[in-house]
This record gives sequence, structure tokens and C-alpha cells, in this order.
Amino acid sequence: MKVRDLFVLIGIIGIVMMMVVPLPILLLDILLIINISLALIIILVAMNTTDALQFSIFPALLLITTLFRLALNISTTRNILAKAEGGTVIETFGTFVAGGEMIVGFIVFLILVVVQFIVITKGSERVAEVAARFTLDAMPGKQMSIDADLNSGLINEQQAKERREKIEREADFYGAMDGASKFVKGDAIAAIIILIINLLGGFIVGMVVHDMSLVESMSRYSILTIGDGLVSQIPALLISTAAGLIVTRAASEGNLAHDLSTQIFVNPKLLYIVAATIAILGLFTPIDTITTLTIAAVLAFAAYRLQQSMALKQFEDESMEEEQEIEEVRSPESVVGLLKVDPIEFEFGYGLIPLADTQQGGDLLDRIIMIRRQCALELGIVVPVIRIRDNIQLRPNEYVIKIKGNTVANGELLLNHYLAMSSGVDDETVTGIETTEPAFGLPAMWVDESNKERAELAGYTIVDPPSVVATHLTEIIKRHAHELLGRQEAQALVDNLKESYPALVNELIPNQLALGEVQKVLMKLLREKISIRDLVTIFETMADYSSYTKDPDVLTEYVRQALSRQISQQFSGGTDNTLKVITVGPGLEKRIAESVQQTDQGSYLAMDPTVSQQIYSRVNEQINKLMQMGEQPVILVSPTIRMYLRQLTERVFQDVPVLSYNELEPTIEIQSVGVVNV
Repeated sequence: MKVRDLFVLIGIIGIVMMMVVPLPILLLDILLIINISLALIIILVAMNTTDALQFSIFPALLLITTLFRLALNISTTRNILAKAEGGTVIETFGTFVAGGEMIVGFIVFLILVVVQFIVITKGSERVAEVAARFTLDAMPGKQMSIDADLNSGLINEQQAKERREKIEREADFYGAMDGASKFVKGDAIAAIIILIINLLGGFIVGMVVHDMSLVESMSRYSILTIGDGLVSQIPALLISTAAGLIVTRAASEGNLAHDLSTQIFVNPKLLYIVAATIAILGLFTPIDTITTLTIAAVLAFAAYRLQQSMALKQFEDESMEEEQEIEEVRSPESVVGLLKVDPIEFEFGYGLIPLADTQQGGDLLDRIIMIRRQCALELGIVVPVIRIRDNIQLRPNEYVIKIKGNTVANGELLLNHYLAMSSGVDDETVTGIETTEPAFGLPAMWVDESNKERAELAGYTIVDPPSVVATHLTEIIKRHAHELLGRQEAQALVDNLKESYPALVNELIPNQLALGEVQKVLMKLLREKISIRDLVTIFETMADYSSYTKDPDVLTEYVRQALSRQISQQFSGGTDNTLKVITVGPGLEKRIAESVQQTDQGSYLAMDPTVSQQIYSRVNEQINKLMQMGEQPVILVSPTIRMYLRQLTERVFQDVPVLSYNELEPTIEIQSVGVVNV
């Protein structure tokens, strides 16, 4: 235990002991002076804080100081009643502050109690209660605002974490202040009760125990009681004021003195109006003319000086801003910022601004949060922050999606319309603007509100514009997920896995494979839309086979076979054990196998372009046949040529999966609906 911790512990125990152990008069005077000093320190600190959280210990300190003050009241009451003495401090406050008039002192004390109890304490209690309630109610909105700033790239993960922690601390602080203000209220009530006890009890004790007359007893105990009340209520009033300052401080850039000087005197013209008003009062009313004109002159001079200083400050700020702009343009670092390329960008024309503007009901930022969560669950990757910005160079209703600075997709939205997609049977009564669904390229039309219900009754699928954008963006991210997985992103996945499986990661990296080789395997899986969420199985498979080969293509095939259950469920629908596929004839498989060339850098497919065109034509025929049946096209081949056939077909049929027999579970029933032969 540190010395300061021990000191605080002893202090708390000492406060409790003061309530039961009689204290010498000298020690009591010292403690009373300490109480006043502590109250002054607290109110000065409260005045110089710019944020309530800078004085987050205040609720606990409020309880300790209240307990300390009550312990002093008990000790002083004991001495006053038992010895008819209160010490130098109490007697000084009882005689000097009251001006020798007991009635005046008594009235001053009552005024202090009333001010503290009714004005300051009551107001602080109410403000703390309202602040606690509104802080808790505003937490969800603040959290959503942080998530929106994070997704738009305005802040990073660390800044978002710090903001969330600050919100939690604010809620805890104002909740604690709501409870701590009750102690101040109780302390004011206790002061009144102790005053009555000291006064009435002192009269009786003075006459019965100390053989005083009624007049002597009243005079003596009135001085001591009023002095005791004043010496305790003045620190209490200071601390109550500090509590009020803490809970009433809004967002500010400086302390109380800075805010008063910058906000009250922000408009010097108002001081001229006040000066003129005071001067009129002096000239046309019985109020002393010298006093009013003097004050009016001081206010007018202050307004003049403020105008001069504000004009000078504005000139200096403009000059400094111009110099900074010139220096930024001249500095070599000004060009470095232009070299950064965002992983994903979403740009839109000015007509689509309501999509991202929350004040106009836009929920695009919330949808992007859900997209990132969906990609993490389905693909096993953390999608980078998506940069959202408007672009006046685009058409008003146009948007583009960029991957690493290059446009990969675009589309056009009509915000006051709905996208209607036919289920196969068109209804001529449904009219709209012909278009193409951007995510999957399906024919569709934009219908207005009046035709929406008619289109739904006709069997059309109706989608609102934000959902169209969200679906398109999701599909683009899935299609280009392998491009978003760089070395740094792969390292983040490895670090996350290492927290739970350190032995597995240490065995594989860097002993058997480098990070770049692991990244290539993960990229090849994502390229074919295979989730890498099951990193344990992927890493264990690479650890098992990396001793035989370092070729990422071959390792990827082994990993795909280890993920057979996942792949089977992905392409068979999860519950249905039947999979309709397009198979490859034996002759074509043999020709592909013979066209594989082996080199020191790995193997590749070298096939005659004429034969490749024939393969594309035959595959396209079978794909169209399967799509007319309403089935997802899947090509099934032997394990030895799967990756080569995929290399051949991915340029033309990027979204058509190529599977091998080893990647399907034995429980899957395979139905061949077509054969590709050349």
C-alpha cells in the first residue's frame, strides 16, 4: 500500500473516531481551519475545470467532506455543551462576524442555511437529477454517432474506444452526482437541527451544570452556537456552490473565468447600450449622478477597448491562417497526404445526400455497420472503414463504388421511387422507368408510390433505394474481398487467432510458412467466396501439408478439402442434401490435364485459344440450361484439374463456382444436369 493510500485510509478512520472521541480545543481549531481551506480548494478547482470528468472524484469527495463536517459539528457540540467552550475559531465567528449582535449573527446564520438549502442545494440536486436522466437517455444516440463517425473514417478504432469510455464515465459521474447531492441536502437539514440542540441544550446546561444565570447562559451559548453554525455553514455553502458549478457546466473550451470573459463580453456593442442606460438613470432620476456617470464611463471605455482587442485578434488570426496555408502548400508533407488510397470508397451525387444525412432520415451509415457485421460473419474478414463522400462531378442520382481508388461499380437511384423486380411474369398495368438492378444485373423498373401497391399485388419484388445501395455494396465487397485482405489485415487475423490458439500459430508462422504465403491462401479462398472464418481448420491444414509443398495453389486445394462440410452447406443450401451440377466429360478433363505446364514457380494451364473458346461456349450453354431450371450453376470436376479449370473460367464466369468431388460431403446427393465436352 502506498503512503498516500495509507494517509487517506487513516483520514477516513480519523473522521469516524472524531464522532466518539473528545478532541482538545486546539486540535478542534486546527480541524476547523482545515475544513475551511478544503472548501476553498474544492470551489477553486470546480471553477477551473473545463469538463465535469476532470473532477470525477467530486461525488466521493462530497461525501467525505460532508462526513468530516458532521464529525466536526458533533465534536464542537460536545465541547460547547460540556465545557461551555468552542475554541478561538468558533468564538471569533460568533463575535466578529456577527458584529457583537447575537440577533444579527443568528439572522445571518439562518440566511446562509436558507440560501444553501433552498437555492443552491435544491437547484444542484435538480440539475444533477436531470443531467443523469438525460445522459442515460442520450447514450444510445451518442453510441450510434460514434459508430457513424468510425464508419465514415472521421475517427479510428482507438478514438472510438476513448469516446465510448467517456460516455460511460459521464453516465456514471452524473448518476453519482445525483446521489451525492442528497448528502448536501441532508447536511443542511442536520445544521438546523444541531443549531436548535446547541441553543436549547446550552441554555439548560448553562443554568443546571455551570450555575449560570439565564442571561449569562443565553449570551454565552448564543455566541458559541452562532459561531459553530457559521464556521460549519460557510464551508458547506462553498462546497454546495462547487457542486452546482460542476453539474451546470456545459461543454466549454476553458475554465469559468475564461468562459465568463469570452461569452458575456463577446459583443461590445451591448456594453454601450448598458452604459447609456445607466447614464440616463443618473440624469433623469434621483440616483446619484456622479456614481452612475462614473460607472457608465467605465462601461463605455471597456466596450471601446474590447472592440479594439477583438479587431486586433481577428487580424492576427487571419494573418496566421494565411501563413499556415502558405506553409502547408510549400511543405513537402502536403503532397504525402495525397498518396493515401482508401480501401473502399462510396461516392454519390448531390441528389443522394439524403441517404447519408441522418437529419433527413438517411440510414446509410447504420446499414454500413450491418454490412461490416454481415461480412465478418459470412466471410470471416474485417471490412475496412468505408469512406463516404459526395462528388459534384457525378450526376445527381448517380453513385460509384471504388476499391483502392478504382471504380468497380456504379448505379443510379431515384429516391422517391421503388425498385420493382419481376418474378418472371410481367404485368402491363405496372408502369415505371426501365432500369437494371445494379447488384445482380436483373431487369427492373423504378415505380413511384402510386404504383407500388399495384406492383406488389402483381408479384413484383419491391425494394427501397437504401436497400438497393446496401445490397449492391455488399455484393461488391464479397466479390472483391480478396483485394481487401493485405498483409496488415492478415496479420490482424493471425494476432486474433493467436490469443486463443498460440501453439497453432507459432507452429505455422514463421516456422513453416511466411505471413505472405498464408495471406495468398486466404486470398484464393476469398476470391472464390469461401469463408475464412474457420481459421483454426485452415491453419491446421496448412500446418499439416506445408512440409510437403509451399505452393499456395496446392495448399488452397488441401484447405478446400478440409472445409468440405462448409462448402457443401454453402452450395447445397444447408438443409437440402441434393446438388444439381454441371460435370466435365472425361475427354475434356484429359485435355486440361495434358495442358498443365510445370515450372519452378509453379504450374499453370497453357491451352490453345480456339479450344478455350469452345470450352466457354459449351459451359455457357450448360449454365443457361441450369439457370432456366431456377438452379444455381455449379461446375463439378475431379480434384486434379479443379484449380486449372477455375483459372480458365473465372475471367468469363466469375460467379460460377467450380468444385471438386473431394470438397463435397458423402451425404450430398449429386445430380448431373449437363456435361461439358469438346
